[in-house]
Amino acid sequence: MDLGLNGKSALITGASKGIGLATAHSFAREGVSRLYLAARSADGLAAAKATLSAEYGVEVQVHALDLSVTANVLALADRCGDADILVNNAADSTPGPLDQLPDQAWRDSLDMKIFSYVTLTREIYARMKARGHGVIVNDIGNSGENWDANYIVGTTGNAAMMAFTRGVGGRSLDDGIRVVGVNPGPVATDRMVKLMKRRALDWYGDEGRWEELFDKYPAKRPASPEEVADLIVYLASARAAYITGTIVTIDGGIASRRSII
Repeated sequence: MDLGLNGKSALITGASKGIGLATAHSFAREGVSRLYLAARSADGLAAAKATLSAEYGVEVQVHALDLSVTANVLALADRCGDADILVNNAADSTPGPLDQLPDQAWRDSLDMKIFSYVTLTREIYARMKARGHGVIVNDIGNSGENWDANYIVGTTGNAAMMAFTRGVGGRSLDDGIRVVGVNPGPVATDRMVKLMKRRALDWYGDEGRWEELFDKYPAKRPASPEEVADLIVYLASARAAYITGTIVTIDGGIASRRSII
C-alpha cells in the first residue's frame, strides 16, 4: 500500500528511543525524504541519525533540546517550520498517586505532556496553515480514557491532550490540516518498565515482580514500539485523509475492558 509519503518531511519529538525512534524508522521506510528528530539526548540522536541515514538514505537533522523549556520549543519550531508532519511524542509523566506527588512533580510532568505539545502544535500549525496543508499526530496514552489513580499526573495530562486533539482537530480541516491522536497502552520501552515497576510496587510491594503484570493484559504482552509507530505513520499519510479530530487507541483492549485488575 502506497501511503503517499514520498518527498514529505516529518518532525518527531522524543525521537532518540522508543516509539519516537520507531516512528522515524517507519517514516523512512515509507519514503519520507527529511526527518527532523528532537530529544534531550544528543548521543541518542546522533546514533539514530547514523542508523537512519545508513539504512534508508534519508536526510536527518537532529535537535538536542529539553522541550519542557518553552524557549526550546519555540526554537525547534523556527528550525523545523517547513515540516509537513509533526509527531508530538516527548513526555515523561511521574507515576504515583495524588498523596505522593508534590506540585513540582505535576509541573515538571505537565510542562512536557501538555505545554510542549500545545506550544509546538500552535507554532507548527500556523506554518502549516500558511501553506494550506499538514498533519499533526499527538502520541497521548490510554490512561486518558482509562483513568488511573496510581498514575494521576499521567492520566490527567493524557485526558487534557485528548480534549486538545479533538478540539483542534475538529476545526483544522478548515485550514487544510489534520490533527489526530494515538492512545497507546503498555509499550515495550524503557519508560514502560519504569511505570510497570511502580505499579508492581503498588500492587505487590515488590517492583521486581513487574513482568507478572503482563498476565493481566488481554493480549498477555505489551505492544511493540513498531506497532504504535506504524499506526502513527498511517494516520499521518494520505490514506488517512478523512481522519481528523479523533483518537485511535492501541492497547490490546485494556481501555475497552475498563480494568486489568
